[in-house]
Amino acid sequence: MKYSHDNSRSQVAWLLLGLLLVLAGSIETARAERVKDLATFSGVRSNQLVGYGLVVGLDGTGDRTTQAPFTTQTLVNMLERLGITLPKGISLQLKNIAAVTVHADLPPFAKPGQTIDVTVSSIANASSLRGGTLLITPLKGLDGQVYAIAQGNLVVGGLGTSGQDGSRITINVPSVGRIPNGASVELEVPNTFADGNSLQLNLNRSDFTTATRLSSRINEMLGVGTAQSIDSTTVRIRAPESISDRIAFVSVIENLEFVPGDAPARVIINSRTGTVVISSHVRVMPAAVSHGSLVVSISEDFDVSQPQPFARQGETVVTPDSTIDVVQQDSRMFLFKPGVDLNEIVRAVNDVGAAPGDLVAILEALREAGALRAELVVI
Repeated sequence: MKYSHDNSRSQVAWLLLGLLLVLAGSIETARAERVKDLATFSGVRSNQLVGYGLVVGLDGTGDRTTQAPFTTQTLVNMLERLGITLPKGISLQLKNIAAVTVHADLPPFAKPGQTIDVTVSSIANASSLRGGTLLITPLKGLDGQVYAIAQGNLVVGGLGTSGQDGSRITINVPSVGRIPNGASVELEVPNTFADGNSLQLNLNRSDFTTATRLSSRINEMLGVGTAQSIDSTTVRIRAPESISDRIAFVSVIENLEFVPGDAPARVIINSRTGTVVISSHVRVMPAAVSHGSLVVSISEDFDVSQPQPFARQGETVVTPDSTIDVVQQDSRMFLFKPGVDLNEIVRAVNDVGAAPGDLVAILEALREAGALRAELVVI
């Protein structure tokens, strides 16, 4: 019985140990992230395209051509290319056309014949593009080549209307619209994805710890020497030269999971909105903070001084009467102990009743005192 009892205790101990390992593995997995969410492969990127065109068919909400003569000039040039010549000296006063810019993002590996979405924006004084149609517009890259052709009916989410008395109401932005699948790709952008015998993986956020852990995870999965950290952003990976094998190889890489390095301790302050974001690694060294304010109020009253009735001498004068009031609000002090974390910082500041502006002043004072162990970033 003793052997059986000891054996049962041993089995329970092993089960508990196995349970702890499973829990530890699940916690580690919960923190792990995929490579595709943290990095991109060099050469696999989108390209920006832009073009200039005309939107027609507007219901009187187009450009005022007297103030935007280039709209009429564009229309005349287009008609001439179509074989229509207007009489010289004619003045077109149209309200159903608008000059627009058209821009789009050309995704990597896009092939001729595929379609992409485009955004159309008014560049003159058109009040709305609702109901308009974009005429054929070439979209060019920075090298001047035409990579796509756009045309189609606009989808405008905004709405604007006005009354004869000058009143006006606008919902969203009616001078911008989109054309889903509105451009056809005409030229493929060359890339270096299939060149050489290696690939470069660029982290979205530079971090030496993350780059080291990523290269170690790839070597652990695919063999020592497969990956090498070049700097805090780039990891070089040996890749197959065959394009089909390289695509399968990249699929394996981007679905690997690993634990990235923690973000540095930062306090982000938006000076325009008063938003303050404190990262979890912010620490404060021993410091005492007093929060309070001195309010000084000065009010001016005027008294009228005049002589007694039936007095032969004297005159009526106005004399100022100043009142100065000084109010010292209750000042509270709290003490930061060594190694204070984020929760204690926020709790202490909230107990004092500090507004966002006061919080910024407290954090800046802590940094100047050398007690804030974090980078203070003002945007």
